[in-house]
Amino acid sequence: MPHLSSDHGTSATHHTERTDGIEKNMPDSPPNILFIMSDDHAAHAMSCYGSRINTTPHLDRIADGGMRFDNCFCTNSICGPSRATILTGTYNHVNGVTTLATRLDNRQLNFAKLLQDAGYQTAVSGKWHLGQGPEHWPTGFDHYSILQGQGPYFDPEMVCDGRKVQHSGYTTDIITDQSLDWLARRDPERPFCLLYHHKAPHRPWEPDDRNARMYDDVDIPEPETFNDDYSHRSAAAAAARMRVESDLNEQDLKEPVPPGLSPEQEKSWKYQRYIKDYLRVIASVDDNVGRVLDYLDAEGLTEDTIVMYTSDQGFFLGDHGWYDKRFMYEESLRMPFIIRYPREIQPGSACTDMILNVDFAPTFLDYAGVAIPASFQGSSLRPLLRGSTPATWQSSMYYRYWMHGATHNVFAHYGVRTHRYKLIYFYNDGLGQAGTIDERYAPEWELFDLENDPCELHSVYADPAYAEVVRELKAELHRLQEKVGDERYTADVD
Repeated sequence: MPHLSSDHGTSATHHTERTDGIEKNMPDSPPNILFIMSDDHAAHAMSCYGSRINTTPHLDRIADGGMRFDNCFCTNSICGPSRATILTGTYNHVNGVTTLATRLDNRQLNFAKLLQDAGYQTAVSGKWHLGQGPEHWPTGFDHYSILQGQGPYFDPEMVCDGRKVQHSGYTTDIITDQSLDWLARRDPERPFCLLYHHKAPHRPWEPDDRNARMYDDVDIPEPETFNDDYSHRSAAAAAARMRVESDLNEQDLKEPVPPGLSPEQEKSWKYQRYIKDYLRVIASVDDNVGRVLDYLDAEGLTEDTIVMYTSDQGFFLGDHGWYDKRFMYEESLRMPFIIRYPREIQPGSACTDMILNVDFAPTFLDYAGVAIPASFQGSSLRPLLRGSTPATWQSSMYYRYWMHGATHNVFAHYGVRTHRYKLIYFYNDGLGQAGTIDERYAPEWELFDLENDPCELHSVYADPAYAEVVRELKAELHRLQEKVGDERYTADVD
């Protein structure tokens, strides 16, 4: 276990190291870690990912100063399960958080406990969403101040080190204030790991006064798949209840639908109400991230601090006519992931290698000089961040959504994605998992050729020309299930 004693404020000592011919000034002690995560922030609503609907200048500072990953994916596109995977470094069938109705047993090993044991100061502020009560509150943290459940946008009651505290104000600002306060009070002689986690931009998208009028004078472009009719796919797509045209409620829209609109006009009106508020709450996140980055600069911490930004999953921004997530389709599956560490990561770089949320915990431990437990199921991203892809790096990933039929009526499914193809098996059975419905439906398969159909509008599973691809992908799916220790559905036969 490494002894950590050098100053991570302004006086850490360093040595030089060469990676891919580039000389880097490396610290002799582990870096600080600032792990920023929002909720439901789609990568295509970030200007560093080429967003055509908004700009995120402060998040772009992270990408410009480090690396942007273009193929980061979650293993289960829903809040609590993704957070459990990130924290424990394990898939949901291992950590037990398969649905929103399941909770994290906080006696499990997590990366914060290992960093804490290695001498790091650890804290989490903001969204937790892994259960309420002492058996589910954060462990491995010297300090925590967390929202209860999803938490409101205004005046949140938070649990601070086991005690409930009422706050007044805008939650995004409050989480940032708490994080900055903890940073100011930390011991400068020891490294820190701070989880700075926003609830925004989760539904119902309530902006603060600063950004409430943003976009009033513009129309946000509708996505090209906005009027998808869900043909040429399984029944699951048409059955989902998260359509902009019919499933947004009064709390989401904030005002009644104007009279006299045609169905097409009403759908477009609802989209503008939804997407503008979504982008407004992102603007607040971006503003507040800027405050924290400015603090690092002012305190001389930037060079010695890893700053990472992600979201717990992707989100549909009117894509396929939807909001929400859950599906293995691209907009839901894909996570933003940008990371800056001036001492090791090339500024303004990008990586197309496939990474997963299960890889985050091993990466933190690797940089901290802490051994990665055999129980962790991901791999450290450090080679990729140094600009080198190992020959054995993953070129396929396994996904499973367990929460059959609940809330938005998305059917249970699992699948495999490679760089070109995606095979999805809708097994359509809750399997008795908490938070699922009892109804079962006939299983269906989907196959998408992402090179020829990047918007995933036409499944080619039944096309004879893809028969060999189907065979190979089923074998890869089952190989990955065996590798991670998950069980295939009984009707899933070769």
